[in-house]
Amino acid sequence: MKNKFDIKNNNYAKKHIHFLPVLIKVSVVAVVVTGIVLLGIHFIKKYEASRISIKDVKHAWSEYDYKKVYEHSKILLQDNAYNNTVLTYYGYACFFLSQAQTDTQQAQAYLDECINSLRIALYNSKKTLQPQLQYMLGRAYFYKNTITTHYYADLAVKYLLLAKENGYKADDIAEYLGLSYASLGMTMESISAFTEALLVRESDALLLSIAEQYNNAKEFSAAEQYLFRIINNSENEEIIIKAENLLGNIYIEKEDYDGAMREFEDVLKKNQNSADAHYGIGVIYEKQGNIVKARAEWRKALKSQANHQGALQKITDN
Repeated sequence: MKNKFDIKNNNYAKKHIHFLPVLIKVSVVAVVVTGIVLLGIHFIKKYEASRISIKDVKHAWSEYDYKKVYEHSKILLQDNAYNNTVLTYYGYACFFLSQAQTDTQQAQAYLDECINSLRIALYNSKKTLQPQLQYMLGRAYFYKNTITTHYYADLAVKYLLLAKENGYKADDIAEYLGLSYASLGMTMESISAFTEALLVRESDALLLSIAEQYNNAKEFSAAEQYLFRIINNSENEEIIIKAENLLGNIYIEKEDYDGAMREFEDVLKKNQNSADAHYGIGVIYEKQGNIVKARAEWRKALKSQANHQGALQKITDN
C-alpha cells in the first residue's frame, strides 16, 4: 500500500513539473503582450501629439470650442509642460468649462486646473501679458470662493487689484472687487468698488448689492435710496422682493413698524411663502409685545424655509 501511494505521489509531482514550463511561458507571453500594448499606447499618444499644433489650439479657440482647446492643450503640455502660450490657452479653457458645469465638484476641479495653469504661465510670461493673466486669476479665485466652503476672496482681490494697477481694463473688475470685499466683510471698500461699477453699468443686482452694504454700515438713508430705485423701476420680481424685505428690516431698525409691515405685506402679495417676510412680521409683533403672533409668523417662516436662521433662533429664544 505504501509503494502504491508513493507512485501516485510521484506521478502527481511529475505532472506538475511538466505543467510549470507551460505556466512560465504563458506568464512571459502575457508580460510581453502587456508591454507591447503599453508601448503602442505610448506611441499613439506621441503620434497624436505630433499631429496637434498650437494652430489647432488657436483654431478651436476661435470656434469657442473650449473642450477641444482643453484636450489639445493637455496633449501639447505632455511634451512641454512650461509652454506659456499653451498654458494660457489651457487655463482659459478650464475657466470657461468651469462656468458651464452644473456639478459643483467638476466646476471646482476645472477651476483648480485653471488656477494652477495660469499661475505657472504668469511666472514666465511677458510683461505685457501679465495684467490679463492677473485678471483671469482674480476671476477664477472669485468663482472658487463662491462654490467652496473655503475663503479665496482675498486672493481674488489681490489679483484683480494687480490687473487694475497694471493697466488692464474690464467693465466687471469693479463689480468683482465689490463682491469680494463684501465677502471679506470690508464694507466701505465694497461700497467704493460697487459705486465705481455703477458708473460703468447699472443693474438691479448691483443696486441691491450697494444697498446691502450701506445697510451693513448702518447708513440706512443711503441704502433706502438704492432700494427705492429698484422697487420703482425694476421688472425683476425676485429682486424687488429682496429689496422690499431689506427695506422692511431697515424700517424695523428705525422703529417705523407701520412702514415695515407695509413692505412685508407687499412681499406676501407677490410670494405668500416668503420666509423673510414672515420672519420680519414676527419681529414686528415681538417688538410690539405680541409674542403669540410673533411665534406664529416665525413658524410660517420655518414652514417655507426649514433652515431660516433668524426664525430658528427666535423660536429657540422665545
